[in-house]
Amino acid sequence: MKKSRDKIERWILSADQKWKALPEKRQRLFTKLFLAGYCILTILVLISIFITTANDNNTMSISHITTISHHTAMKRQSHDNRTGSTIKK
Repeated sequence: MKKSRDKIERWILSADQKWKALPEKRQRLFTKLFLAGYCILTILVLISIFITTANDNNTMSISHITTISHHTAMKRQSHDNRTGSTIKK
């Protein structure tokens, strides 16, 4: 665990050194590009949410809660009816 933490810490320090080695204009450009990408992604997600919630087909189906054993019993019963078996229940 400590080795992986040390590797991550070294990687972060080297990335920080590379960032500081960049000219100030380049740092500003990258910061603006990352912010623009983040804003575009946020807008796309919000548009997607508005589109999915604006549909008239969004209805919630409310029904009784069934258990897993109920589903298997229904499958078994439908299978028994199809094969014509004489299994007693």
